[in-house]
Amino acid sequence: MTQKQSVVIIGGGPAGLTAAWEFVNNGGSDTYDVTVLEETQEFGGISRTVKHNGNRMDIGGHRFFSKDDRIMDWWKDVLPLQGAPSYDDKKLGREHDMEPGGPDPETTDQVMLKRHRVSRIYWNRRFFDYPISLSANTFKAMGFKLTMVAGFSYLKSMFHKLPETSLENFYINRFGRKLYSMFFEGYTEKLWGRHPSQISADWGAQRVKGLSILGVLKNAFRKLSPKKRKGEVETSLIEEFWYPKLGPGQLWETVERRCIDAGATVITDAKVVEIRQAQGRIESVVYESSDGKRTELHADQFISSMPVKDLVNAIDAASHDDDAEASSAPVPQDMTHIANGLPYRDFVTVGLLVKHMRLKNTTDIPTLGNPPIVPDCWIYVQDPGYKVGRLQIFNNWSPYLVKDVDDTVWIGLEYFCNEGDDFWNMTDAEATKFAISELTRMRVINGPQDVLDSHRERVKKAYPAYFDTYAQMSELVEYLDSFGNLYCVGRNGQHRYNNMDHSMATAIEAVANIKSGKTSKQNVWSVNTDKSYHEQK
Repeated sequence: MTQKQSVVIIGGGPAGLTAAWEFVNNGGSDTYDVTVLEETQEFGGISRTVKHNGNRMDIGGHRFFSKDDRIMDWWKDVLPLQGAPSYDDKKLGREHDMEPGGPDPETTDQVMLKRHRVSRIYWNRRFFDYPISLSANTFKAMGFKLTMVAGFSYLKSMFHKLPETSLENFYINRFGRKLYSMFFEGYTEKLWGRHPSQISADWGAQRVKGLSILGVLKNAFRKLSPKKRKGEVETSLIEEFWYPKLGPGQLWETVERRCIDAGATVITDAKVVEIRQAQGRIESVVYESSDGKRTELHADQFISSMPVKDLVNAIDAASHDDDAEASSAPVPQDMTHIANGLPYRDFVTVGLLVKHMRLKNTTDIPTLGNPPIVPDCWIYVQDPGYKVGRLQIFNNWSPYLVKDVDDTVWIGLEYFCNEGDDFWNMTDAEATKFAISELTRMRVINGPQDVLDSHRERVKKAYPAYFDTYAQMSELVEYLDSFGNLYCVGRNGQHRYNNMDHSMATAIEAVANIKSGKTSKQNVWSVNTDKSYHEQK
């Protein structure tokens, strides 16, 4: 009998769990001995679902949509698409294409819902289309004078292109200087803590891709065509997406259970602190539990979704460990410098459960609530007068995220910050008070008297950033790829602002390489570099 090949997977987020399932699915545990090490007690990384007093929070919002059919099929295999209307679909008379024979979300939790996407921009106490577009609503909200200024500014950008040496120039080339200054400049600085002139244009190429005023108009005309196909519409403009009944974490908790049932070993409370190497290969990892106990685990192959900075420091730490093999060489100083200089933006969500919203639903989209709530999944707060970057209305993602979906509104306020800064270090009470004051000033709620409950959640390294030593990332990739049996996957594993589907695709490619014996890792790193593949959150 052929000896099993052992694989250690670092991280129980989308990339790590996808890799584990790709190995053990369809009897793969007979060939591969798979161990997943997860630092926390939860699964899904930033795609987890936080549960609080019967309500559920989606950290950052996760639309399940991909141009990669492998990923769409993968999701559907884990949670089958709904075959009957959800609670709000029935109550509001809303229609979706139901999946023949699919489960009824009113009678089972193991189901993927089909949801309508509505996202808008909040600026100067007015709503604009998201992404910003040249619609009648935009003209009305901006007024004639501002519309003319923006229009001529956009025309100028069409004929006078700036060199795309920064994110600032990237946006100006696509929207004109006026719309850039109104909707992108302040928001980008709020998101990243840096002015767009200091950020690589790579971020725009990855997240905003082909989106522009011209792209928005082209999409509007395509929608008039009966031959419209999924691939023809810019992903940022999609109007329907899938969503697990109980939030994104439900899907990853289901995958984790499946992996264990299929033979994988999953260890929680396992923080990887050392990665030992010899002769150009990774030999073992050392993980530490919260009580300080350390365990060494040897394997043939290693897949890492831990932050690149932590990965490199763990390799270096092993070389200074008296118990490690003498051949465990230190990381070259220039590689350590690049890794430690990679920047991140951290993230705080404050959930507020309110009796009702002061904001009125002025659209023709029916919604739950009395009075009916606004229809948005997200509201982008691109007004520089507020620290909050985005609002999530959890009722609209799934009615099952909210304990009393008819008579309360569960709102998530998303704040971008740096771990250890003043906002990060606020107490729960201080952060909640701040969030309530912002919602009150924005006229979303009437005041503190409307708030029934709250919860604050802090997320480290939520967004890999594209400045500082990021420009030298290719050098670090070359060094890490020199370890033949180490594969870097996922958002933090590759220090790339990937969506969930892209993170999963990196894992699928890595597993395929291990199974086939392919030595080049170019396919693993090239996910989400093809312009047509990108998606905007």
